[in-house]
Amino acid sequence: MKYLVIVESPTKVKTIKKFLGSNYEVQASNGHVRDLPKSQLGIDIENDFEPKYITIRGKGEKLAELRKAAKKVDKVLLATDPDREGEAISWHLSKALKLDESKMERITFNEITQSAVKNSLKHPRDIDMNLVDAQQARRTLDRMVGYGISPLLWKKIKRGLSAGRVQSVTLRIICDREEEINSFVPEEYWTLDAILNITGEKRPLIAKFYGDEKGKINITNKQQMDTIMEELENPEFKVAGIKHGERSKTSPLPFTTSTLQQEASKGLNFSTQKTMRIAQQLYEGIDVKKKGTIGLISYLRTDSTRISDEADLALKEYITNTHGKEYVLKTRTKKENGSKIQDAHEAIRPTNVDLTPAVVKDDLSRDQFRLYQLIWRRAVASRMQNAKYETTSIKLNANRYIFKVSASKLVFDGFTAVYVEEDDEKEGSNVLLNKIKDTTEFSLAEMDAKQHFTQPPAHFTESALVKALEELGVGRPSTYAPTIGTIIARRYVAKENKNLYVTELGEAVNSIMLTAFPAVVDPTFTANMESLLDMVEEGKVKWKSVISNFYPDLDLALKEAEEKLEKILIEDEITDTVCELCGSNMVVKYGPHGKFLACPKFPECRNTKPYFEKTGIECPKCGKEVVIRKTKKGRKYFGCENNPECDFMSWQKPLEVKCRKCGSYMIEKGEKAVCSNETCGHSEKIKITKQN
Repeated sequence: MKYLVIVESPTKVKTIKKFLGSNYEVQASNGHVRDLPKSQLGIDIENDFEPKYITIRGKGEKLAELRKAAKKVDKVLLATDPDREGEAISWHLSKALKLDESKMERITFNEITQSAVKNSLKHPRDIDMNLVDAQQARRTLDRMVGYGISPLLWKKIKRGLSAGRVQSVTLRIICDREEEINSFVPEEYWTLDAILNITGEKRPLIAKFYGDEKGKINITNKQQMDTIMEELENPEFKVAGIKHGERSKTSPLPFTTSTLQQEASKGLNFSTQKTMRIAQQLYEGIDVKKKGTIGLISYLRTDSTRISDEADLALKEYITNTHGKEYVLKTRTKKENGSKIQDAHEAIRPTNVDLTPAVVKDDLSRDQFRLYQLIWRRAVASRMQNAKYETTSIKLNANRYIFKVSASKLVFDGFTAVYVEEDDEKEGSNVLLNKIKDTTEFSLAEMDAKQHFTQPPAHFTESALVKALEELGVGRPSTYAPTIGTIIARRYVAKENKNLYVTELGEAVNSIMLTAFPAVVDPTFTANMESLLDMVEEGKVKWKSVISNFYPDLDLALKEAEEKLEKILIEDEITDTVCELCGSNMVVKYGPHGKFLACPKFPECRNTKPYFEKTGIECPKCGKEVVIRKTKKGRKYFGCENNPECDFMSWQKPLEVKCRKCGSYMIEKGEKAVCSNETCGHSEKIKITKQN
């Protein structure tokens, strides 16, 4: 028999061809071949929400080529990716090529290796319509939200903006964090360390203040610290207790899509999109010397931490041979996932553990090598024993107060022999602590009292945002990277030094979405929708029922928004800035980066200028006016109108009032005015007039 195997990617063609005999022809569809039309909604609302699929522009020639090849064979094997998207592509191919069901079969493999591909040929199946319908439901929901709300944003703000079902929720999550940071009021606290000398030891012992016999004492101001310091004048430090113990650090689970994106962001400084692009290359196939083209990792879009029995055995065998049998993990407690796991997939792992990063290094680019090394090490570590530590904790009495010091010593490295997570803290040494006895005498070198202020929540990084989306159940492994990429490309969010900041444009879009479409930007609502899509995949819910329940509320919200929602810019705002080219008063416009000044006589006069919104506040440095400026990437800040002569800038809005404690200027933080001098910490509740 003659077979035609259809995959998505030309790279896969090259890899798979090497595994199959001469009676197998392998061709690529180059991704999707059919989709909803770009020029219209493409969903027949009156006819039970039936989607109208058309051939994607430019794919006609490819389909003709595939039809011709299909006529020459006895069977067509649809071998697209093993997920909803892949299942949908196979279904669209079957329709576009008008394949007879008796002539068509679906095959899937979790890794592109000879054994996996050949094994898939032994287990062909029909197209899974539950998976297809789950994808159709997602595509239809996204289209209705995007094509319904985006035109509204064009009318209210500017053309070219877009709203998306998952994208809008993600923007809201970032905006909420920004608001939390801007409203955060620091609280003062103090720490106290006793630096002690021990007879015969060169290194001092640093003991941390704990409290007294009644329990822990939190030092919240200088007066409290001064009182404690007075009571600790000429203290006598004595050992009150020595405690030895053990603890272990659990070996990590192998990577899911989310955890891979997080670790690659933290450890390799990769964006989510870069991580997925390189992982796709490793999955589809790399030309390895003496082995030909081979997929180095298993399928990259997964939220399962399971590994096949065969791979598990190979990993444990490698660990036994390389490190010794005492390093092999016997059993692992299963991790319960809060959301549904696509357990047909495995975790992301190397397809052949013997292809170590060192073996394939010369065949990979620098970035491919770094990501493969991360995946390989994590998979091996997941089958290794926990790291074990010996701990020592010492309690010291000083007058009526208690100080504590503790440290740990690694006694069995376990999985840390191959893998250490990027944000793992380095362990302190307990060599000095082991020398301390109940009778050890100490002499005080100095007391180190330090003032601190609590810090606001950190801005989201891509890594932290992926983690938040996963925890909230918003989106799925395949959606994280494109969603984050879209909001950055649309300039709703700016990325600076790994951190994500909301731009003026992003604030405007989020404001409209919150006002007119609260359900669409509600993380709980979106997470529930994901659960419904999972139920469609399981065959428990009909996909059109999900659409028919969602659409009426969206339609009503759209009609109300059209009628009632006040435009952000009903008409151009005229300013007192005069165009030096034609003498007209310039007007405020919205652009990709937010507001700017433009000549109203466009296109005859094309003069534009940056727009600096005035605050009416005097610059604390030079006395001129403070205006709202933007960084190159669109992040808002407050600066002097006399820039660059005056370099005043503040991320928070400065206020006219001065600090009663130190005289510095105050800044707006939610309902409070807070001193801009971080070492002062003074704040007071005042009436703040919010500007629209």
